[in-house]
Amino acid sequence: MSIHGIWNAVTKKYSIYFVLIFLFVLSSIINPNFLSPGNLGNVSRQISVTTILAFGETLLIICGMIDLSAGSVLALSGLLSVAVYKATGSMILAFTIAIAIGVLCNVCNALLVTKLKTPPFIATLAMQTVARGAALLYTNGQNIYQIGNFIKIGQGSIAFIPTPIIFLVLTLIFTWYCLNHTRFGRSLYAIGGNEEAAIASGINVRKIKILAFITHGVFVGIAGVLFMSRVNAGLPNGAINYEFHALTSSIIGGTSFSGGMGTAGGTLVGAFIVGFLNNIMNLTNVNSYLQQIVRGAIIALAVSYDIWAKNRRTKSIMGDIENK
Repeated sequence: MSIHGIWNAVTKKYSIYFVLIFLFVLSSIINPNFLSPGNLGNVSRQISVTTILAFGETLLIICGMIDLSAGSVLALSGLLSVAVYKATGSMILAFTIAIAIGVLCNVCNALLVTKLKTPPFIATLAMQTVARGAALLYTNGQNIYQIGNFIKIGQGSIAFIPTPIIFLVLTLIFTWYCLNHTRFGRSLYAIGGNEEAAIASGINVRKIKILAFITHGVFVGIAGVLFMSRVNAGLPNGAINYEFHALTSSIIGGTSFSGGMGTAGGTLVGAFIVGFLNNIMNLTNVNSYLQQIVRGAIIALAVSYDIWAKNRRTKSIMGDIENK
């Protein structure tokens, strides 16, 4: 292989890591406070919730689906976990109810998609409204305060490692293992790449899609507990637009919006890129409205690049076939 070919292969595979390194160096030059241990620790804590959501979104997107209800379901599951904890004092029960609500909502999404053939965009958009409405109805729009030791999950540490980061690493390992070493992961890639071919090869597409939503639901429930614990309250209006932060991290990390491509490591890198970008904008006092414009532009650019790259790969493959 020529040097040019090697360079193209390396940049294609590791370009996202080069972007992360470049952004890290640039941010440290723009504002020296960026490199402080306290700031980097805060960034890691801040992105933990959306990154856990992003791992679930990655599983769905690889399979050719999407979830727009993650932020609302996170709020509902986290809110109910706070209520259960205040009533029982049991963190185990609080986690159980949060995960159960996350799974229940996502099973409903899965049934709408697989049984009624509702497009994932529409099904999860409906769930977004239902879950947010349920959270507001439960508390009559009021926040839940005085949550006691519930804050230890989101604000505490184990052996000097912040608890949210521990959960982040565990979900990263689980996602990586599922995608790389299980039949479930291989089926996700097959379905996202070509669903008809996956059906022809004997894959139970309906079952795999339901399992993908269930796994995502578990992640949403965990994220709900961490979020409410970090903000030290049960917020029915919390985590608004978190699903879009998660989608941005996943897509920037190389997950193809059209399905069939994506990695856990890439999603983690995408989450840090988004986290570093948000952090440096805050450190340099960039107007909050301008920050929204930047985030929207990043999503548009990431999706556009994904479409361009896929068309380029298709043309390359067709050209090789014609040459043969």
